[in-house]
Amino acid sequence: MNIDTKLPKVGTTIFSVMSQLALDHQAVNLGQGFPDFEPPQSLRDALTRAMAEGKNQYAPGIGTAPLREQIARKTQQLYGRPVDPLTDVTVTSGATEALFSAIAAIVRPGEDVIVFDPAYDSYEPAIELQGARAVHIPLTLPDFAIDWQRVRDAITPKTRMILINSPHNPSGAVLSAADLDALAEITRDTDIVVLSDEVYEHIVYDGRRHESVLRHPELAERSIVVSSFGKTYHCTGWKVGYAVAPAALSAEFRKVHQYLTFCTFHPAQAAFAEILASDPAHYLELPDFYQAKRDHFRALLAPSRLKLLDVPGGYFQLVDYSAIRDEDDVAFSRWLVEHGGVAGIPLTPFYEKPADARLLRLCFAKSDATLAAAAERLCRL
Repeated sequence: MNIDTKLPKVGTTIFSVMSQLALDHQAVNLGQGFPDFEPPQSLRDALTRAMAEGKNQYAPGIGTAPLREQIARKTQQLYGRPVDPLTDVTVTSGATEALFSAIAAIVRPGEDVIVFDPAYDSYEPAIELQGARAVHIPLTLPDFAIDWQRVRDAITPKTRMILINSPHNPSGAVLSAADLDALAEITRDTDIVVLSDEVYEHIVYDGRRHESVLRHPELAERSIVVSSFGKTYHCTGWKVGYAVAPAALSAEFRKVHQYLTFCTFHPAQAAFAEILASDPAHYLELPDFYQAKRDHFRALLAPSRLKLLDVPGGYFQLVDYSAIRDEDDVAFSRWLVEHGGVAGIPLTPFYEKPADARLLRLCFAKSDATLAAAAERLCRL
């Protein structure tokens, strides 16, 4: 049988490749972005209670009412955006499903979606599966900022969506209020939909405020905003996220969602609804929690030959390794696993046309022991 693949550029993700290499070489894995510590005990207890209470069958397709109500409450309290939990909030099986559902619902064959490189690797395949084209605009180095004039120049009648990500993966860059104003000006009087990937919304540092699209009344009316409980509550394996959008956009989003996953793990929804109501301090204190890890990891790496880039948000540290080896990042990543005993993620797979840089992404959402073990090996290089 001759199979003409719909995704000719797609192979095994770099995250799976590097995690397997780390396993093969018994390396400290700072590659894939998941914590190696447990979710809050209160959340795990709530999950156990939900299962014991019989919440083990299908949940409503759009999410349980208590969880949607808590998401709506949180959205208004944090961002000043009133949303209707019945029509504007949809619970999804992780943020990746939400991103795919949004793209599939809105983007049609022959249309364009603007993405910013380095871009998370699930974006382009979702776009291509709709018969659409990803238009890549590189972020400016070294601060990974958006050049809004390049965005204006890239807009055509085919532009259907602009996909933004803040705090940004892999760089940790965060958008400002001025950035959102620029985006609003560019999309004003158009039918362009904004898809805002905000899974690291609670992980911003040094007193910064997360500038959610939901804070911006004009943008919020044309946007689908995607968030992740996995990132916020240290439980990436539960795969629970959600999307907030105006009713008309949510209606289209839900048409895809209901035939993609239909519903999301019921006991986890009950647990998140309970913890959001009883312990909002968890997500409010998350910036301090991760800033301590960021600062500790940077202090551990200070004696190394790695140059540390600034980390305004997210839980990844970018390092410039050019003082150690002069080779591309994929080759260096493999060398580092095999000879240095540490796994990171190269940035090349996040680009259409790789930047001329020697950068590696290291995840610091790890225990102190893991960070110390990795830093000890990195400082020997």
